Amino acid sequence: MEALALPALFVLLALGSGSVKITSGGRSRLVERLGKYDREMQPGLSFVVPVVEKVVSYESLKERVLDIPPQQCITRDNVSIQVDAVVYWQLLEHSRAYYAVDDLQAAMVNLVLTQIRAEMGKLVLDQTFTTRSEVNELLLRELDEATDPWGVKVTRVEMRDILPSPGVKQAMEAQMTAEREKRAAILRSEGEKESQLNEARGKAEALVLDAKAQQEAVLLDAEAQAKQQELLSKAKAEAALEIARALESNPKAEEAMRLLLAKDWMAMGEQMADAPAGSVLMVDPQSPASLIAALKQFQQGQG
Repeated sequence: MEALALPALFVLLALGSGSVKITSGGRSRLVERLGKYDREMQPGLSFVVPVVEKVVSYESLKERVLDIPPQQCITRDNVSIQVDAVVYWQLLEHSRAYYAVDDLQAAMVNLVLTQIRAEMGKLVLDQTFTTRSEVNELLLRELDEATDPWGVKVTRVEMRDILPSPGVKQAMEAQMTAEREKRAAILRSEGEKESQLNEARGKAEALVLDAKAQQEAVLLDAEAQAKQQELLSKAKAEAALEIARALESNPKAEEAMRLLLAKDWMAMGEQMADAPAGSVLMVDPQSPASLIAALKQFQQGQG
């Protein structure tokens, strides 16, 4: 029992004097022995020799967020803007960070503000809005290199707001309004132009279609007249052939022919009254053949 009592007493004394330290996960303790750095306590149970050793720093090793306050900057074209940012960083080497810089967080804030002012001074106002991602990447590289001697890893840099001065903001809004009005006027003019072009195309197509319709109508009328003349000529030819066959086959048909010719003769006489001066028709009324020939010759002369 005495053998168990002594260790238990030692543990109680150690706990009472603060020599037992329990370090949680993701955190770190730095221990100095007689004023000199000795070791880094890892997560778990650790012991510190009273009086001789002392815990001088207790920090988190997780990724942390550093909020950078708004900073007044001047761009390359002498425009005053206000910029704030957020920096994500992680403590990789606790001992280097503790002994390399006195106030790590203040040093990082000042370093970020200096880098932001330097980068904004290289850009004109319009570039600060359009190249934000490029500036973030550039700040990340520069800050990571600058904080490496401190045992710090900068993992991400984001510029949140870029606010120009009120006068510059008003001028920018007026410029944006003018640009929108200009684009709207261009769109309206292009729409009117397209409407006029469509109307002109429609009229032109209508005229072409009308001309084609008229042309087709003329062609159809000409074809119809030609067909009519062809049929009329065939009918006349067939009628003449029938008359010739009748004259050849029937002796009395000649007398009927004379009567028909006499009727035609009377009609021809009426036409001769309106004929040009000097028109003379020589015919033998007793000869149907000579009368037909004379009538044909007269009609040709009238045509």
